[in-house]
Amino acid sequence: MWKMGCCTGRCTLILLCSLQLLVALERQVFDFLGYQWAPILANFLHIIIVILGFFGTIQYRSRYIVVYAVWTAVWVTWNVFIICFYLEVGGLSKDSDLLTFNISEHQSWWSEHGPGCVRREMHMTQIKASSANSYISVMDCVIEYQYIEVLHSSVQILISVCVNENPVRTQTSHTSYS
Repeated sequence: MWKMGCCTGRCTLILLCSLQLLVALERQVFDFLGYQWAPILANFLHIIIVILGFFGTIQYRSRYIVVYAVWTAVWVTWNVFIICFYLEVGGLSKDSDLLTFNISEHQSWWSEHGPGCVRREMHMTQIKASSANSYISVMDCVIEYQYIEVLHSSVQILISVCVNENPVRTQTSHTSYS
């Protein structure tokens, strides 16, 4: 018979890993849509390590949990960088190609598709090129895209801090349920 009780540290970590995985997958989708290559790689690594932490929690593998806990500190640092990048702190510029590795001129997907944004394309007829380039004007956004990106990073930091505040006490012997 299963015993019901308070949520243990292990149960809490499983819940936080699940939440962190869902939020990371959502973020990964929007970074792919915006061709943000540095965040795509960071999110991919984060997803792998969250799965590792999830597995370590379920299987009582303390080494995996330690790797996951150390990674969450690195993940917080990455998200603080993203916040500084979009708020243009310390000489960083949200208009630079840093997050795309200078491969493309794309920006955050939210810069053109944010809540309430009206997107207008103006075709360049003066420049004759082989591809149809256009200038995109975005107006009337309810929230500017950099604040959406800051919000995403803030949620990631909040979840990571919760993970580090709730250490798991791994059990050496498994409890048998009768």
